[in-house]
Amino acid sequence: MTKSSLKPKNWPQEVQYLTSLSLMPSVDLATLRLPNPGTLPLIAPLPAAPSLWTNILPITDPTHPAFGQNGLFATRSLSPGSFILFYLGLVHTSATTDPASDYDLSLDREHDISIDATRCGNEARFINDYRGVRSEGPNAEFRDCAFEVSAGVWEKRIGVFVLDKGKSPKGPRAKGIAKGQEIVVSYGKGFWNARHVASELTATVETNLN
Repeated sequence: MTKSSLKPKNWPQEVQYLTSLSLMPSVDLATLRLPNPGTLPLIAPLPAAPSLWTNILPITDPTHPAFGQNGLFATRSLSPGSFILFYLGLVHTSATTDPASDYDLSLDREHDISIDATRCGNEARFINDYRGVRSEGPNAEFRDCAFEVSAGVWEKRIGVFVLDKGKSPKGPRAKGIAKGQEIVVSYGKGFWNARHVASELTATVETNLN
């Protein structure tokens, strides 16, 4: 784990800023190693931190689903398919999963490890879902990738990438992400289904208490 004395503007004081993954003692570093990265996108050298390509900004539009919170915005034009930054946080197993976390992403199902950015992470934790934000759909996505930690030694990571330009030369993805545009992904149906169930359970408990 690498902590940085430099933090992005608008970084919350209660969250630890990371420049590399943090591992719980129960996670073996070897589970991240890739003997052969295969067809995974290769990332080297280590991207600058804080990120030069993104800004954390408060959401001031009252119609935005994350109004009053923060979002991640591009500081320059980002071309289709390009790498933006890693998703960093605490690497853990399912035995230590926080069921209430909104920041948990699966890193490797075979090795049963995930990344949770609730209490520590980087700018990627501020990426919002596209729903209610961008009618054209997401402009970025999470992808598995490989990072060269030393010469010829690769480790698995989750990266945030601009969506590929797609088939249409005039489609909404053809130009990538413009400077000043919010970077948004699709959290997936599983995330929203879990949130819906949690809301129903909370409502049921409150009703019973009343």
